Amino acid sequence: MSAPEPVIQAEGVCQTFGKKQAVREVSLRVRAGEIYGLVGPDGAGKTTTVRLIAGSMRPTAGEIRVAGFDMRRAPEQARAHIGYVSQRFSMYEDLTVLENIRFFAEVRGIPRATWRKRCAEVLDFVGLSPFGHRRAGALSGGMKQKLGLAVALAHRPRALLLDEPTTGVDPVTRQDFWQLVIRLVAEEGVAALVTTPYMDEASRCTRVGFMREGRLMIEGTPAELRARLAGRVIEILGMPMALLRHTAAAFPGVASVQPFGGRLHARLSVPATEAVLSAFREALVEAGAEVTGLRAMVPNLEDVFLDLAGEAA
Repeated sequence: MSAPEPVIQAEGVCQTFGKKQAVREVSLRVRAGEIYGLVGPDGAGKTTTVRLIAGSMRPTAGEIRVAGFDMRRAPEQARAHIGYVSQRFSMYEDLTVLENIRFFAEVRGIPRATWRKRCAEVLDFVGLSPFGHRRAGALSGGMKQKLGLAVALAHRPRALLLDEPTTGVDPVTRQDFWQLVIRLVAEEGVAALVTTPYMDEASRCTRVGFMREGRLMIEGTPAELRARLAGRVIEILGMPMALLRHTAAAFPGVASVQPFGGRLHARLSVPATEAVLSAFREALVEAGAEVTGLRAMVPNLEDVFLDLAGEAA
């Protein structure tokens, strides 16, 4: 049985601003029930890619299709299937929660009977039912993001585009927001494309793509990406931290050393065998460092993307 057609499809998409190539031949596909995470350093082209898919700008080259509609030939039909939540709060702060949903629903031409019923559903879904008559400007940061999501869902989109939706909110609110997105994708079969600077959020995605300098360098499931560094990351605990880091960086086969809280992660170009670990510990002790812990560890996504960034540098 063949796989269903992707809801979001970009093929060879490019975007140039003057002499700058912001997006370079990006191709990606997101099917119903998937969350695709775009990650990468600032200026990598993530937001531009999302805006191109949203139809807010025309690509220099390439093809974009949403729900089967070509964004060049049938932009209105394609946009009708998109829900979009931007980095910054874009609702009308002088309007209430209900008035914002009503306004954006009517702009989309949704009949009154339809949007009123859907409004009750989405407010209940995002947990804003008790705040329907509160002005948007009086909402907390997390509630504003939930309102943005509610507005994006008012017309039952098949594609949901989220551009760093949780930047600047507290960890508990981030957790709540992601639980909503995961529920939405599972229950309504939405295809979600999200950009995020947080690796814990990226690990929640079905698939993840790493962008740098406008290019999509690699994509895969979180497990597939972590497998790239399997057996090649060492966790180091001890003191003094500066000496540990300097000595570890000079050890043969070490590609880079990065601090993670009160510990170090050393990424190797060779497998972290018992012999390598023993020699590593000996070198640190001989340098005068106190080593309280040293082990090969399962790499996290941040290890993987730091490694990819180093390869591209």
